[in-house]
Amino acid sequence: MVYSEKDANTICYIQPTEELKAKLSPEEYAVLVEAATEPPFENTFWNNHRDGIYIDKIDGTPLFASTTKFDSGTGWPSFWKPLDENALILVDDYSLGMHRIEVRAKKSGGHLGHVFDDGPNPTGLRYCINSASLRFVPKEDLELEGYGALLSLFR
Repeated sequence: MVYSEKDANTICYIQPTEELKAKLSPEEYAVLVEAATEPPFENTFWNNHRDGIYIDKIDGTPLFASTTKFDSGTGWPSFWKPLDENALILVDDYSLGMHRIEVRAKKSGGHLGHVFDDGPNPTGLRYCINSASLRFVPKEDLELEGYGALLSLFR
């Protein structure tokens, strides 16, 4: 389901607190709170090929796995499927004079990126996500960091 911005804000909203501003880098804050977009090909994970998961930079919710990451040629990390669709909120975005579907983290409210319908099979979707909104947990650290249940993704 895609929400209007007004409706989405009643379900999923990020509070721009000073505490959050202190926790995040200026770029992370701009992306997660102000819905900015980082530069293509100049971000941390666009070319990451390691096995692991990508979690919400704010609260650690698992969002994407390297097993669904693909090279879209766009310069941003792209995934054809989230770990759990219920962890995301999709919002109509009419900024920049066009219609897109914004992707937000449901629990934290943080802006992640956008989803497009030009991705690979089996979903045909491309979740184009800002690296600044994510933290990568390598497969070998999943157990140590409390994500051991997700090791089965890599077997």
